Amino acid sequence: MQATFRLRGHVHRTPLVHSQTFSRLTGTELYLKLENMQKTGAFKVRGAMNKVAALSAAERAAGVVTASAGNHAQGVALAAAQAGIPSTVVMPCGAPHAKIAATEGYGSDVILHGSGYDDAFEEAGRIARATGATLIHAFDDPSVVAGQGTIGMEIVDDLPDVDAIVVPVGGGGLISGIALAVKSVCPAIRIIGVQPETASSGFDSWQSGKISRAERPVSVADGLLVKQPGALNLQMMLRYVDEFALVSEEEIARAMIMLLERTKMLAEGAGAVALAAVMHRSLGLEGKKVALVLSGGNLDLLRWAHTLGPQTQTLHHA
Repeated sequence: MQATFRLRGHVHRTPLVHSQTFSRLTGTELYLKLENMQKTGAFKVRGAMNKVAALSAAERAAGVVTASAGNHAQGVALAAAQAGIPSTVVMPCGAPHAKIAATEGYGSDVILHGSGYDDAFEEAGRIARATGATLIHAFDDPSVVAGQGTIGMEIVDDLPDVDAIVVPVGGGGLISGIALAVKSVCPAIRIIGVQPETASSGFDSWQSGKISRAERPVSVADGLLVKQPGALNLQMMLRYVDEFALVSEEEIARAMIMLLERTKMLAEGAGAVALAAVMHRSLGLEGKKVALVLSGGNLDLLRWAHTLGPQTQTLHHA
């Protein structure tokens, strides 16, 4: 895969670690793909780096612009900085402060606009048209998808007999890339997507076979809050994704807390949804070798404490 060569030396090959604790709790042989330990703290840098590496000299000179709730923003900012090109990132007004600060720290100009990702994307498109900068989509782009697919190749390289890979889904870029890469070498591996119940446009679209829009997605998994999946991503999900699961806010909170308590791993809500689904034991994975993607660890800790505080008390008294 060309993306693998482009990214070599620019992103981490993250660990795939076996968890005895969560294997016992889920009845599986469970492995965690630690993209929360990736550069910028999330997988998004893979797709951003691959896209920037594919730009022409003229495109590089004009710079890049993107929209993101946070993790893709940091990925594009770092990729642009390493390439020595200017970057502008549009983020929703409610984006976590930690993600805004990190993006600015990589050298991007940050513009806050709108109440969610889709508003930010519209503004990023306007800026691209006005300036000639290349718009880097967070998920609906072949180069971005290919970059994310390197995660799947690493999992299969490290665990050739894996039975299933469980993946968080927002716009669909991550699962599209992983599914394409994995199915190209081993079609029998099950690819399972996970979304919050309250932000389920990807699941709804996959189930119906056409784009389904969620006007007000909301979840502690803020990195998954998109109103609809990308058109390219849905085509790939329909072809390569075997199953989908939805998880509740309480299940996401439980997974985040248990990761921190049992393994000392910090995962944001989007990063914890895959574990939440496997812990629910509704996927028929008992006795199987399962890899799940902890897609990111960028948390605004003050917001996290405020949001999960009541649920934390409920979980500890359950």
